Amino acid sequence: MLSRSNLLKLLSAFFVFGAWEVAGRIPVSFAFPTFLESMTALAILIWDGTLFTAYGETLRPLVVGILISGFFGIGIGLFIGLNRKLDWLVSPIFVVMQTAPLAALIPLLVMAYGIGLTSKVFVFCIMAMPVIALNTGGAVRNTPASIKEMGLAFLGTRSDIVLKIVLPAASPIIFAGLRLGISAGFIGAILAELKITPTGVGDIITYSRSIADYPSMYAAIFSIIVLAVVFLNLLEKLERFLFGGLNRGYASE
Repeated sequence: MLSRSNLLKLLSAFFVFGAWEVAGRIPVSFAFPTFLESMTALAILIWDGTLFTAYGETLRPLVVGILISGFFGIGIGLFIGLNRKLDWLVSPIFVVMQTAPLAALIPLLVMAYGIGLTSKVFVFCIMAMPVIALNTGGAVRNTPASIKEMGLAFLGTRSDIVLKIVLPAASPIIFAGLRLGISAGFIGAILAELKITPTGVGDIITYSRSIADYPSMYAAIFSIIVLAVVFLNLLEKLERFLFGGLNRGYASE
């Protein structure tokens, strides 16, 4: 039997896809296909292998960007959360990265690094890393001093305090930052494929739009949304596996 949360998710999906189908049948625009037309186009893209070939290209900057943003974002966030001077020095840089118009920066990245993998990874990291680092820094900085002092009272070393107290206490906000950052990174990865050079899923979107094959265009967009949702759910399961048995919520107290 379905749990209440899963049932609500199914109802939410049914409502969204139903509204999509109705809007396509009205239609709200000649360029807006129905949900069934888009899913038929998606099935065709999967059947003829076009989608798998596209994702073979799209997943490269995604995977590299996730690894770099996650590792350095959390690492830098820990340092700025533990060191107030470093926070004053580094946090403004990430704030500027968050607010910078990415579409305007892409031509500069292309001039500096070309149209290959490096530029696309940079776009992903510019979107994802500031969110991850700032959330991690805030979570670490707001860990209650009382539990850190308790660790010191039990003769815990600095590494013990960080690994056994600060990280578990801050884990909810750190993983929330990861989910938000990687969501932004997915947007950046597709934007890079559309703006830098049409490759992967971005190539399907660009080509389908150019020949007015709107069901295929929406099918490609839908597929990247599904991939992002699946990945973020796996990340949530990883958080529960790593920290589910611990007393949580300290960082928000």
